[in-house]
Amino acid sequence: MKRDTPEERATASAKARQAMLERFKQRSGPGDPAWEAKQAELKALAEAREKRDAERRAQKEAEKARLAAEKKAAEEARIATEKQERQRKLLAEQEEKERALAMLADQKAKRDARYAARKARK
Repeated sequence: MKRDTPEERATASAKARQAMLERFKQRSGPGDPAWEAKQAELKALAEAREKRDAERRAQKEAEKARLAAEKKAAEEARIATEKQERQRKLLAEQEEKERALAMLADQKAKRDARYAARKARK
C-alpha cells in the first residue's frame, strides 16, 4: 500500500479544487446561446403547464357547476312531485268526505222516506 506524504496530498487536493473551478467556469450561463435556448425551453414548458392547469381548473369548475345545477333540478323535481302527491291525497280525502256526506244524505233521505211512509200508513 502506497503512503502519500502530506505535501503530495496537499498538491492533489489543490489540483482537484482547480479542476472543479475549471469545470464550474466552463458551465454555460447568461449570454451563452445554449443556455439561453435551454432557459427559453424551460419557460415554454412552464407556460404550457400553467395553461393545462388553468384548463383543468376551468373544467373542474364547469363540472362542479353542472353537478350543482343537476342537483338543484333534481331537488326541484322531487319537491314538485311531493307537492303533486300531497295535492292528490288531499283531493282523494275531499272526494272521500264528499262520498261519505252523500251517503249520509242518501241514508237520511231513505230514513225520512220510511218515516213518511209509516206516518202515511197510520
